[in-house]
Amino acid sequence: MTNRPLNILFTVSEAVPFAKTGGLADVAGALPKALAQKGHNVAVVMPRYYGIDKSALRHLPGPLRVGMGPLGQKEAAVYESRLPRSDVPVYFIDHEAYFGRDGLYTDEAGESYGDNGERFVFLSKAAFALCEQLDFSPHIIHAHDWHTAAQPLLRNTRYADIPRFKEAATVLTLHNLQHQGRFDKGLVAYMESGWEVFNPYVLEDHGAVNLLKGGIAAADAVTTVSRRYAAEIRTPAFGFGLEEHLQAHAHKLYGILNGVDYEEWSPATDSLIAANFDRDDMAGKALCKSDLQRRFGLPQKADVPVIGFVGRLAEQKGIGLIAAAVHGLLGLDAQFVMLGTGEKWAEAFFTDIAARHPDRFACHIGYSNELAHRIEAGSDLFLMPSLFEPCGLNQIYSLRYGTPPIVRAVGGLDDTVVNFNPQTGEGNGFKFYDATPEALYHTVQWAVETYKNAPDTFAALRDRGMRARFDWDRAATEYETVYYAAYFGRQAKRLQ
Repeated sequence: MTNRPLNILFTVSEAVPFAKTGGLADVAGALPKALAQKGHNVAVVMPRYYGIDKSALRHLPGPLRVGMGPLGQKEAAVYESRLPRSDVPVYFIDHEAYFGRDGLYTDEAGESYGDNGERFVFLSKAAFALCEQLDFSPHIIHAHDWHTAAQPLLRNTRYADIPRFKEAATVLTLHNLQHQGRFDKGLVAYMESGWEVFNPYVLEDHGAVNLLKGGIAAADAVTTVSRRYAAEIRTPAFGFGLEEHLQAHAHKLYGILNGVDYEEWSPATDSLIAANFDRDDMAGKALCKSDLQRRFGLPQKADVPVIGFVGRLAEQKGIGLIAAAVHGLLGLDAQFVMLGTGEKWAEAFFTDIAARHPDRFACHIGYSNELAHRIEAGSDLFLMPSLFEPCGLNQIYSLRYGTPPIVRAVGGLDDTVVNFNPQTGEGNGFKFYDATPEALYHTVQWAVETYKNAPDTFAALRDRGMRARFDWDRAATEYETVYYAAYFGRQAKRLQ
């Protein structure tokens, strides 16, 4: 079996290029392609949100019928497309009442939809129903985050006796443990999983349903998106209340670092940046810096380092640390460029800082893929002071674009960035450990001084980062190992 292809059901709430709010979408748009290149049969299932134009999709015949317990049977349409540059099919579940909304998880005011539990239990069950309709018998059911964490539990209860799922093993990937899917216990009835699973060891969490907790308990294997994060989430500082639960299931917990799509993120071929460049010819980097300064209205000074930030303006990303340290940072001989959207106080705060210090600080509230590429290419340093970071991708992009990252040493940031050692000259970035404004400030100061006072050392540091590779083929190989372990472990249990 280890030399034969697996049928993999890959159920997600978002995937690029169709819908994205975070790193989950990047994984869902890339990992299935890497698995397919290894010979596996992967089917991706996700909602057809109304931001996804169905005129560009192929409509599959017949309605999909999904039982929702006391709500009765609900019908959905199914559309099909392909992940870009691949033959991997993506099946879109089209149900107006659940997914015919502008937002994926929240309304315009940023409030979570009140029926989110019902919506994503429906998605999880629809994926099982779709397997029946497509005559697809999965060896692996791969669920992601709380949105589809019901699937391992459903596999063991509601769908346990259906022949095509008899051999299926389940894998649950935790992209961000902070969001766990806590809902009223009435959700159990919609799941049709039986009330016996509503207990403190599986689904119950202080009288409510916790979908992620139930998925962790039921899955044959649980993965996180970096090795460091797999260890961190078993501690009170990073476990968000599930640390003891995860410790109890540590025997099936794996950390697999995400990859990046170097076809999209490479300065040598990037069509969105002002000039291409690579290790052997860095002239284009200076042109990208000048272009970035011009676009953001900053003085075009070649000898002043530009420090970029691209990300959600959320506490997790360390924006509180940046805000607390900003006046000290503005005292450095550096320029700052920020791109992001998120918490309203942060949007207002950083907009005001940019208005008060137009020669040192610039920000764009919103998101632009083009600007994200230009900031990676044109910045000299990249700031990621996250309070926690399961994997992170921008620090990996930054390494490839010759933009040494300044990071807090947590999760995937710690796994991918090697701290600069002035004595040995080793390293590819700058790390700090304490979640304090002082630690952030002094590390940025250190990076700026290295840039200005030791240009040869900085150039070597930058070159080491550009040589590093974190591709999806490596990650797919590690997922294969987990898949086979889960599959054979499941078969062994069946024979007992």
